[in-house]
Amino acid sequence: MKKILKTILIPLCSVILVTSCNKDFLNTQPLNVAAAGATWSDASLSEMFVTEIYNGVGEGYLQQNSLDNQTDNCLFNFGRQSIMESNISPDNPGDRLGTMEWGNMYRRIRATNIALQNLATAPFAADIVDRLKGQVYFQRAYYHNQLLRYYGGIPIIKIAYGLDQDYNTPRNTYEECVKAIVSDLDSSASLLDGKSLPQGRASKAAAMALKSRVLTYAASDLHDIPTAKQNSTLIAGFANPELLGYVSGDRNARWVAAKAASKAVIDLGQFGYNFGLTAPQSKADAMSDYTKLSLSRNGGEKEAIFGKYYINAATDDWGAWYPRNNMPNGYHGWSSTEPTQNFVDNYEMMDGTKFDWNNPAQAAAPYENRDPRFYASVFYDGGAWKPRTTDGATFDPYGELQFGTYQTGTGGGTTVAYAGLDTRNSNIENWNGTRTGYVIKKFMDPNPAIVDMNQKQEVPTIVVRYTEVIFNYIEACLQTGDEATAKSWLNQIRFRAGMPAITASGSALVNIYRNERNVEMFAEDQRFFDARRWMIAPSVFGQKVRIMVITGSLKPGKTVTTYRYSKDNYNYNYHVQEIEQGVENRSWNDKVYFPPFYRDEISRNNKLIQNPGYQ
Repeated sequence: MKKILKTILIPLCSVILVTSCNKDFLNTQPLNVAAAGATWSDASLSEMFVTEIYNGVGEGYLQQNSLDNQTDNCLFNFGRQSIMESNISPDNPGDRLGTMEWGNMYRRIRATNIALQNLATAPFAADIVDRLKGQVYFQRAYYHNQLLRYYGGIPIIKIAYGLDQDYNTPRNTYEECVKAIVSDLDSSASLLDGKSLPQGRASKAAAMALKSRVLTYAASDLHDIPTAKQNSTLIAGFANPELLGYVSGDRNARWVAAKAASKAVIDLGQFGYNFGLTAPQSKADAMSDYTKLSLSRNGGEKEAIFGKYYINAATDDWGAWYPRNNMPNGYHGWSSTEPTQNFVDNYEMMDGTKFDWNNPAQAAAPYENRDPRFYASVFYDGGAWKPRTTDGATFDPYGELQFGTYQTGTGGGTTVAYAGLDTRNSNIENWNGTRTGYVIKKFMDPNPAIVDMNQKQEVPTIVVRYTEVIFNYIEACLQTGDEATAKSWLNQIRFRAGMPAITASGSALVNIYRNERNVEMFAEDQRFFDARRWMIAPSVFGQKVRIMVITGSLKPGKTVTTYRYSKDNYNYNYHVQEIEQGVENRSWNDKVYFPPFYRDEISRNNKLIQNPGYQ
């Protein structure tokens, strides 16, 4: 959301206790602070208070160390991830983002409770009160759910605690949490029905879409305790499983509810870009559409149900610095988010078959004839990008990615090894090149003016997009036995991406759906939760990181002085290997399904039961 109000300070309590003989002097109201009484008697000030609460949404997937770096999809270039190494404890609770951090979320939740408490008696117009309350109910649901999907059951707080109250509050059961969050979302949707709000604010559709997410998670394997116990001895031995999921009840009914919630968003008819195709579109059109979706532009903004937006002239948000954080080092970027070979191998061939390193033709040209979304999402060796900065153009006047080591000189004669500009041995910057052989391209503004590390972009973080709701609907259809509807919607997503229809059924269809969701929603903070709720984390998060090592050898008689990707001049070798020991030693432990609470939080709240696997 537009954070023009970021610096507004509204105190939680306007009473200041002081002692002095000059009472009038000391009781002077600070000029930069609105008194509580003034805030809630004035519609504009109340609006400011509610708007500030949105700041807790944070940068989402545009954060430098995004959640996909905590998965098999990507590697973070600047430090080992303790979650991925299962090296977490109450004293070292992991590399989480602030948007799920306990204290940050409860500060925002307290602000929502203060707002609801005061809006109940606000003296201004009822339609304004309803619009503000509708946003606040959404915010409270959103922040509670950020904690719920990370920790499992949490204390649901619906009062603004004062200084003289008991803060020791037990965790609600997972089922109670879901009911409370859904209740807030239903209230939000009702109050915001027919209301027009600025970009980046909650809406009826946003509340309904978040409900789709909440109920889809609630119906999943990890939160169905009988299923979770079968898949994890740690969860099976936990004394309070009701904090982690449903210990009883009709699981099919939960999937039916999730399906209905998702279908309700679809039935609004307000969102979606280029759905309804009956055949795959061309590679060029598919790449263009996928780029539009990632940038939320030129039609792609029709996917955005709720998000955070940036105005570079007014703010200096970390998400706006995405090009600096993630562009390859040969463009003076930091290569922060690096897709792994594990993830790249998920992209199918254009004909819908799986890529296979045992196929000699595919192994010799691994970047040809792949799913068009690959080319819109991943910087790979030889791929075209923007013109280099002046220093880079000396070595690469063509604006093509260089992730390998290549010969220059004359093939069969005198040659010199040349390290590509985007490697860790670059002539431009040699400290921040990719370790995996790839860098993320998705969400990168193609504007050629944004090439220097000092340039920001105005690409929004979409917190909830329409295609996620479609995937939720597909998953619920699969779980309730409606394969025909599931395939119909899955094929619409694939046709938009330039990929052929799916004809599989049963478990094969479920696996295709999961891969399709990961590829389409790559780097959108989905994989971190999906692999856990499906309980496939041991097999995918426990994998060692695989990387790509590329060498280019000059063909006999070919002479090259300034390197450029060329199959006419070079024989290329693509070698996949595990990343060197010590960069990140990935492993899986079931305790990571539910990360720990800080030990300090346990000390503050003696009713807070720790998650399983932690002392």
